[in-house]
Amino acid sequence: MTQASNDSILQFDRVTVRFDDNVVLRNLSLTMNEGETVVILGSAGSGKTVLLKTALGLIEPDEGAVYLFGRDTTRLEESEMADLRSRMGILFQEGGLFDSLTIEENVAYPLLNQKSLRCPPEDVLPRVEEALTFVELGHTLAKIPSELSGGMRRRVGIARAIVTQPALLLYDSPTAGLDPITANTIMALIAKERDTRRTTTAIATHRYQDGQLLANYRYNIETARLEAVDPAEHDLLTRFVVLKEGELVFEGLQPELEASTDSYISKFAKRLSE
Repeated sequence: MTQASNDSILQFDRVTVRFDDNVVLRNLSLTMNEGETVVILGSAGSGKTVLLKTALGLIEPDEGAVYLFGRDTTRLEESEMADLRSRMGILFQEGGLFDSLTIEENVAYPLLNQKSLRCPPEDVLPRVEEALTFVELGHTLAKIPSELSGGMRRRVGIARAIVTQPALLLYDSPTAGLDPITANTIMALIAKERDTRRTTTAIATHRYQDGQLLANYRYNIETARLEAVDPAEHDLLTRFVVLKEGELVFEGLQPELEASTDSYISKFAKRLSE
């Protein structure tokens, strides 16, 4: 078995996941280093969500190993895995909020329930307010999810994901079902979080536009705006990977993705103009 790379945050080493006789990830190897951005593309059922859940330790691989912060998660007790999860943030599809909790309680949930964080009680509300202000929803603490629009709920999900100031953030279809303007707002917030804290970021999406924004724009702290950059001149390039029926069939930079002549791979780059 391959050992984890010294500077890797997340590494899949020849991972296979099966559900009964159905192989949903097949001999997949992928490494993410500190500060990197990886955009995971693929058709529905290609394994994108399973990949993220396997990274979180919610699904155990049938073969291979997953290294998280240099540790082989397949050899850890649940309590040890919980400690590693406290260093991660996740935005599930549709936001994944608790309907019966207020927005304040939803965002505070990781701080109160991840014991390894040891967040002092007096620090919980200030950190919740900071996270909600970051996503421009500081006025919603007393509301419940049903009182917010779909885009606002997604932004609350981002606030909950970042409230612990994680080293690794995983986003599962963050713009699914949203109108183009709202989707762009969500992606701008994801870029803002990544560039403000240099957070290692993985995003599973079916929208090429999402990946293009992360590859070509950076958040400027001084101007508080997204600004276009030349990806080739930036120190942290955004990598694209494409999954097909659980296999990693492409890994590379945006120009390589757009130059692909493979009919399956190229259709993800073409969606921008459709």
